[in-house]
Amino acid sequence: MSDYSKTIQQFSQHVLGKKKLYWLSFFVGIISGGAALILKNLIHFIGESLVGHYKSSDENFWFLAFPIIGILATILILKYIIKDDVSHGVAKILYSISKKKGKIKSHNMFSSMITSSFTIGFGGSVGAEAPIVLTGASIGSSLARFFKLEQADVMLMIGCGATGAIAGIFKAPIAGIVFTLEVLMLDLTMASLVPLLISAITAAVMTYFFMGEAVLFKFNLVNHFDASNIPFYILLGIFAGFVSLYFTRMAMFVEGNLHGIKSQVTKLIWGGIILGVLIFIFPPLWGEGYTSINKVFNGLGAELLNNSFFFDFKSNPWFIIAFMLLLVFFKVVAMAVTTASGGVGGIFAPTLFVGAIGGYFLALVINQVTGLNLPLDNFALAGMGALMAGVMHAPLLGIFLAAEITGGYDLLFPLIISAIAAYLTIMRFEPHSIYTKRLAQKGELVTHHKDKAVLHFMEVAGLIETDFEVVSPDASLGDLTKAISRSKRDLFPVVDENGILKGMVKMNDIREIIFDQSLYETKHVKEFMYMPEHYISPNDDMHKVAEKFENSGRFNLAVIDENGKYFGFISRAKVFSNYRKTMRHFSHD
Repeated sequence: MSDYSKTIQQFSQHVLGKKKLYWLSFFVGIISGGAALILKNLIHFIGESLVGHYKSSDENFWFLAFPIIGILATILILKYIIKDDVSHGVAKILYSISKKKGKIKSHNMFSSMITSSFTIGFGGSVGAEAPIVLTGASIGSSLARFFKLEQADVMLMIGCGATGAIAGIFKAPIAGIVFTLEVLMLDLTMASLVPLLISAITAAVMTYFFMGEAVLFKFNLVNHFDASNIPFYILLGIFAGFVSLYFTRMAMFVEGNLHGIKSQVTKLIWGGIILGVLIFIFPPLWGEGYTSINKVFNGLGAELLNNSFFFDFKSNPWFIIAFMLLLVFFKVVAMAVTTASGGVGGIFAPTLFVGAIGGYFLALVINQVTGLNLPLDNFALAGMGALMAGVMHAPLLGIFLAAEITGGYDLLFPLIISAIAAYLTIMRFEPHSIYTKRLAQKGELVTHHKDKAVLHFMEVAGLIETDFEVVSPDASLGDLTKAISRSKRDLFPVVDENGILKGMVKMNDIREIIFDQSLYETKHVKEFMYMPEHYISPNDDMHKVAEKFENSGRFNLAVIDENGKYFGFISRAKVFSNYRKTMRHFSHD
């Protein structure tokens, strides 16, 4: 062990002690909460500096130019400074868990923050939550690897980082924990819950300490829950489910088409033009959209027409309804164009935006058509939670985040009703969330499948058994009999002088002749050996190994490479034993 490793180990044992996971989760909470504070304030500062001084009645032609400038700055930073891709933060975390055993590059502790601040601050129609979650997860991963924690604890620290990021950015500790459990789907038990709680509350307290009562959303409960509105909340959930389906499919369609453009310059020009025009026509599409959400929460939906060509139509309810519907439609396009053309940001804020505007829109339509007086603000809040349930396939996150960040726990019933209805609706058409869809299509998603997750952390090399008596194809039956007397196995690999597997001999196949000494010199191994139909490559992952055992029905499979070189055998019993051990390890039992 190197001096460096010894120093880290001693610090871990003597300073952090047996409660090192608690201490590390505390540190992760402080750092990720601080990162959330920095990013939110940086985005706010840039945005206010650019457009904060414009009158509400004036069109802002700078909307056409600012977004492409921000995306260009992002691209240049990524290409010449970071030299890596940091987009789609949550999907990147899922991929690192699924394929890289939780190893997230250290530059993600700051790179996604820097790039997303340019993208969003200059009007990119995405959210800061995915970048800050990637930042928090990278912090957790880096600390865990620095202190040389076991694999299960590395995953836990990633969860703590993500939890702290969400808790810090929204001042919502419960939502932070639910995000980790429901979206990242880490297999965490009650023993793991304490570190998550520590990170969540630490990050949230950090935000309270530096920002006081300032929040992203200000929701004042004016209209209490009315049970007679339950059918309309169910209708809202179904509507949100179909909007979620549109959200997922349209986002992937737009991104797929732009990604098909090979030239980065062409992609930037097309994406910048489309985004600039959309924001110029529909100013609420600028940035994350939290200002617009606050307006609908406070019954000021007509003010969404500020700074647009449609300012003079603020008194026309049907025009406002049409404008709201167009915002729902084009927010998804603007979001996808932003990321596909080179910007950095996530779908979290766009999902909240579309949900709030969609709920407000549906209540407006019902009120106009039926003459009812449904509470617009309540439906906006429920719509926000319902769309999160649909787009992210995370009903609990939708419920608790909407309730926690707005103080709307008095509306827990409609939040639950709408979220469940939205989730059940989209699950009928789309089994994967927008985060997991691409990974699932490539077969690279294991976090949402416990069996795959356990197999993923098992390695072929650690399962190979080499205590088999090897015989030559030219060996006589007498030589084979001597090998049998030395072996505790009933299977004998036949290997030539170059280490190439030529076949195998089963004890059962020669049982009738091994006691006939007259055949010992006349019979040779090559006469009754056979080449196995099923075998394992050293490069196979454990998913393939498990499939080969299942398809072959064999209890032992030879391990040979593409050239036929023999390495040993893997037994079904060894795989099962190791599977159970890994399962217990990751369940902290």
